[in-house]
Amino acid sequence: MLAEHGSFGRAAEAAHVTQPTLSAGVQELEKILGGPVVDRARSGVILTAIGEVALGKATRILNEAEELVQSARNAGHPLTGRFRLGVIPTVAPFLLPRALPILRERFPKLRLFLREDLTHRLIAQLKAGQLDAALIALPYDMTGLDHAHVSDDELMAALPRSHPLAKEREAPPSALESDDLILLEDGHCLRDHALAACGLKPPRGVGDEESFAATSLPTLVQMVGSGLGVSFLPAMAVAAGLTETADVAVMPLKAEHPQREIVVAWRAGSSRAAEGQLLAEVLRQV
Repeated sequence: MLAEHGSFGRAAEAAHVTQPTLSAGVQELEKILGGPVVDRARSGVILTAIGEVALGKATRILNEAEELVQSARNAGHPLTGRFRLGVIPTVAPFLLPRALPILRERFPKLRLFLREDLTHRLIAQLKAGQLDAALIALPYDMTGLDHAHVSDDELMAALPRSHPLAKEREAPPSALESDDLILLEDGHCLRDHALAACGLKPPRGVGDEESFAATSLPTLVQMVGSGLGVSFLPAMAVAAGLTETADVAVMPLKAEHPQREIVVAWRAGSSRAAEGQLLAEVLRQV
């Protein structure tokens, strides 16, 4: 509460206790830990290094305890009750619209809470117990996690329709590298997947600054359609109609295994592992 609200008064009000009671609790915690957990400044209350560590561990313990309660309640009835699922932005709008009706039909008691975010933040939330599972793309560092396969998603070349290669059957990555290559901004795993699959280096602009970058796939498509450059798109986005209204040509890449793997991931040893497996099974059928 203190970390969230930044003052004893607001934190006590949110916790429905008096401020002296909250202060006494903090003092008792500091005695146990052997050091201060908060610093009091004019701008408000901030956590010390000890406080940050204590908060992280306490959050994980509380989340794991809640996970255990949910698992006990749902024993024998998988995918019922609350399930917190993270999804990356390059998958969510293309897979979820088809998957959610099926999940609602097969698991009417499921209360699915969705969080869309970049992979590294979803992984951090997953490991902290703030998510039960995450729908992400590999390759990615999966230390401390287990996962189940959902699908392989081909990466395709996207070019303006006026591009000389637009009428070809395949696009060699080396030919794209000579053009203005537009990618999603740093932090999107699709960016790294596309570069790695094609053996390319990140594009550089004038003065060694990076060239154009897009914040989302729809923006990326519009930039390509406007003739600003060429790019890569996941096949699931193309199949969902992402390029239908843009002046963009899409074709396979002439490269070995230009694809990413879509998986459902969960914490190793999680009591909701079986539900993660079941969720992946359902998504494989979408």
